[in-house]
Amino acid sequence: MAENIIVIYTDGACSPNPGPGGWAAIMRYGDHEKTISGSDPQTTNSRMELQAALSALQALTRPCRVLLHTDSEYLQKGISLWLAGWQQRGWRTASDEPVKNQDLWQPLAAEAERHEVEWRWVRGHAGHPLNERVDRLARAAIPRPTPSTDEDAVQLYTRASCLGTPGPGGWAVVVQRGDEITELSGSAAETTANAMELQAAIQGLATLTQPVRVPVPAVRVQVHTVSQYLHQGITRWSSGWQARGWKTKQGQPVRHKALWLALQEKTTGHQVEWHCLPGGDRPAASQQAAKLAAQAARAAQEELAPTDPKEKSAQSVLDPGQGLTSKN
Repeated sequence: MAENIIVIYTDGACSPNPGPGGWAAIMRYGDHEKTISGSDPQTTNSRMELQAALSALQALTRPCRVLLHTDSEYLQKGISLWLAGWQQRGWRTASDEPVKNQDLWQPLAAEAERHEVEWRWVRGHAGHPLNERVDRLARAAIPRPTPSTDEDAVQLYTRASCLGTPGPGGWAVVVQRGDEITELSGSAAETTANAMELQAAIQGLATLTQPVRVPVPAVRVQVHTVSQYLHQGITRWSSGWQARGWKTKQGQPVRHKALWLALQEKTTGHQVEWHCLPGGDRPAASQQAAKLAAQAARAAQEELAPTDPKEKSAQSVLDPGQGLTSKN
């Protein structure tokens, strides 16, 4: 890519849709890079896609040649195919309806005129590093209220750490049952952060069927995680995966199927609420779980350090006893 071209990747996210949303853009010029992001407490996914592109172009201090990448067909087709007709019809569609999101389309059209922009569509979630990265930035920008804690429910705070992808990893969960606190952690020799996030939740939920002082057959529980993968997977994606025979929308096998099945089994018979903790100052229990997970990952790494890789034996991350420690 020529040095005088600004390369931009944009994305928008909304959860639920409509609902709180976030947007983000990665902007590159030669060896320089800038990221921007923002949010809206009540919006739609389409509006966040538009806002990402608009904000990116507005951030340019002078007219530029721009190569803008988006995985939104609404944005790419709108600006490339539909915009001229909307403008000719006084911002009406071909069916004579008002164009939706005019408050964003109109300034976006003006910014597009100010620059020389090539609008390039890329397939979302197809493994492109910058598209995947800007997707994470947009989702991270979604405003999430801190969940209220039900004093009568068991609280699980899960965290994970992984030193490589894959690599030695650790998981941890802090279980709060009234005044009683239980800390569990474990590790795997070669794993991923996502697998460790799942393992932390599995092991925390397993304590609900293992009486601490008195038998508890079924309880209300709130699971607090910082992992979008875990939160979105259990609350949104898993039903679709099951309906498709544990296949993704692209027809690929779902990763960590065995762990997802184990997690579903552990929730059976309990009233489970799943909360994704926002960034910033997190509860002390979540910070403690993060510390324990990091310690477990480092211990796994140290244990592997003097070992010939050819002699490493594979261990299942489903084995509850694998590197498991407990503190009551």
